[in-house]
Amino acid sequence: MTGHEPAGTGPAVALGRNRFEVTGLSGLPEVEPGTDLAGLIAQAAPTLADGDILVITSKVVSKAEGRLIQADRDKAIEAETVRVVARRGPARIVETRHGLVLAAAGVDASNIAPGTVALLPEDPDGSARRIRAGLRGRLGVRVGVLITDTMGRPWRVGQTDQAIGAAGLAPVHDYRGQPDTFGTPMEVTLAAVADELASAADLVKGKVSGMPVAVVRGLAGLVTDEDGPGAQALIRPAGEDMFRYGAADVLTARRTVREFTGDPVDLAMVRRSVAAALTAPAPHHSTPVRFVVVASAEAKTRLLDDMLAAWVADLRGDGFTEEQIARRVRRGEPLRRAPLIIVPCLVTDAAHTYPDPRRNAAEREMFVVAAGAAVENLLVALAVEGLGSCWVSSTMFCRPVARAALGLPDGWDPMGAVGVGHAAAPAKDRPPRDPGDFLRLL
Repeated sequence: MTGHEPAGTGPAVALGRNRFEVTGLSGLPEVEPGTDLAGLIAQAAPTLADGDILVITSKVVSKAEGRLIQADRDKAIEAETVRVVARRGPARIVETRHGLVLAAAGVDASNIAPGTVALLPEDPDGSARRIRAGLRGRLGVRVGVLITDTMGRPWRVGQTDQAIGAAGLAPVHDYRGQPDTFGTPMEVTLAAVADELASAADLVKGKVSGMPVAVVRGLAGLVTDEDGPGAQALIRPAGEDMFRYGAADVLTARRTVREFTGDPVDLAMVRRSVAAALTAPAPHHSTPVRFVVVASAEAKTRLLDDMLAAWVADLRGDGFTEEQIARRVRRGEPLRRAPLIIVPCLVTDAAHTYPDPRRNAAEREMFVVAAGAAVENLLVALAVEGLGSCWVSSTMFCRPVARAALGLPDGWDPMGAVGVGHAAAPAKDRPPRDPGDFLRLL
C-alpha cells in the first residue's frame, strides 16, 4: 500500500490466495462547497478501470456538499444527535439521525477554518451513488464507491475508518451456511466488507497526509452492477442490538409496557434481573425484599381473580357505582395480559425497634424506600434484557388476599405487582420534562 502514487500502481497486499492494491490518490485540490467531486477524481485518476473501488473520506464530501457551518461545536453536536449513548465529561458517544453511533455525532473541527465545523453528509449513501454515477458518466467505468468516517470501537483502544456510505458493492458478505475448512456450516459469520475496505484504505490515506481518496484495485468481484443497499445495511436494527442501551440512556430506556405478545418469558432473564435488583442499597446490611415469580397460568389466575373480587367488594362498600368500578378495575388488566408476574415483597425482619413510635415509623419507611430502589433496579434490568414491564400497585391494597393466594408468610408485604413479557408494540415517547421544575437548589 502506498501513499503518493497514481492509481493502479504500488505494491500489492496479499490476502491468502487473493491480492489487491490500495493506492492513495494524489493531486486533488482543496475541496470547497459546490465542488464536483466526481469530476475532480476523474481528472486525478483517468486510468480508473471497471472493478476499482473508490474510498473517500467523508470530510471532503461534506465540504463539497456545503455541510460546513459556523457554529459552536457543542451546539452542532446537539443538533445532530438523536440519542446520547454514553457521556464522560465533555465527551459524548451519540446516535445520529443516520443511525450511526459515534463520538460527537461526527461533527469535526479539524482541517477547516477556525469557528467552522463540518457535519456528516446529509445522505452518505446518496452521496456515494452520485459520485459513482458521475464517474460512470465521465470515464465510462463501473466502480464501487465508499464514503468513510473515523469511529471508535467498544472494548478496543483506538479508532478505525468505517463505511458510512456505499454504492456499487454489497457492504456485507454473508458466509452463513457455507462450510468452513472442516466442512462444518458456519452459522453467524457476516463479514463487514465495506468496513474492512475502509480501514485498509485509511492506512494509505492517513489522518494528516491531506489525501482524502484511495483506490482499491484487485477486488472487482465485490463491485456490483446495481448501487446496492448502501452502508445503511451495516447498521444493526435496534431489536437485534444486544448493547442497545448505553450508560447515558439505560435508565430512560425503561418504559411502562401494558401490551404484551404471547411469547413466553425466559426465566433466566428474570433471574438475572432479580440479581440486579438485589444490588440496591438497603438499611442495616439487610436484604429487605423478596420476589415472588408467578409463572404458571393457574397461579396467576388465582391471584388476579382473588384480588379482583376483593377490590370490587371494597369499591362497592365505598359507594362506587358499577360503571365507576368497571373503570377502576381496568387498571389491573395489563397484569392479565402479561405472560408472567413478579410480586416484590417487603420483609422488615432486620428493622430495629425503638421505644419512640415515630422512630419505628421512620424505620419502616426506610425499608420501604429500599424496597422501592430494588423494584426500580428490577424494572431497569428487565428493560436491558429486552423485556417489557409495568408496575401496578394493586397488591398493596389487598395484602392479606395476595398473601393467601400466593401462600406467602405473614411477614411478607406485597409491594404491588410487575407484569413482565415481550412488548407487543414500541412504547410511546415520554413528554419532555425540565428537571429544573423538580429541583430546589439551596
